[in-house]
Amino acid sequence: MLTAKTLLKASLGIGSFLKAPMVEAQPRAVSAPQPVMVPIRSIGPRERERIARHLLDLTPHDRYLRFGYAAADEQIQRYVDSLDFERDELFGIYNRRLDLIAMAHLAFAPGDQHSDCAEFGVSVSAHARGRGYGARLFERAVVVARNEGVGMLFIHALSENAAMLKIARNAGATVVRSGAEAEAHLELPSATFDSRMSEIALEHYAAVDYALKTRAKQFWAFLASLQEVRSGMRDARKKSAQ
Repeated sequence: MLTAKTLLKASLGIGSFLKAPMVEAQPRAVSAPQPVMVPIRSIGPRERERIARHLLDLTPHDRYLRFGYAAADEQIQRYVDSLDFERDELFGIYNRRLDLIAMAHLAFAPGDQHSDCAEFGVSVSAHARGRGYGARLFERAVVVARNEGVGMLFIHALSENAAMLKIARNAGATVVRSGAEAEAHLELPSATFDSRMSEIALEHYAAVDYALKTRAKQFWAFLASLQEVRSGMRDARKKSAQ
């Protein structure tokens, strides 16, 4: 059982199970900077509206890279409506306003098919690019996939989607190009105590971060309403003094 001390260490980024869970083909150089901890929260069915808003805000080119075709608004909405939160796992990164700025979809094969396989897809808002969010979401997906018994993780991407293919290659995935499309697959090691603890700790870290952001947003809204009341009182005093 996890103790409060263990979870506190997790939220502070302490402990071996919070090291970067990326499965790498080559050891990371000693001088290389360690990845920054990014709170990544599991997404449930109540977040469909946020998911739709995030995907609908993508440019036509970004939609093309994410889905492999220039998805129209109606097609994106159908995709969001059809998400199976019971079978698949979805993860998100939120800003201080609780806007969903990056999300990943880890799609598992149906139970009667290749149960040890899963597919990874990711999208990042234009203003949040260049921060390594795609790589962090992939790392999180690898941890969850391992713990669910997945032995092979697949990435289907367009050959021009350099960012996605770079994430796959950096993880040691095998990339095969076929015309305008590319397939990448990564063999995952079996789950360990460390990988299971990593998933628990990362989820706790994200939950704490989301709760703090929610409280901050509510407090700023309270201050804004209070400021409106004060402003109204000042206006009333000015009028009564005239």
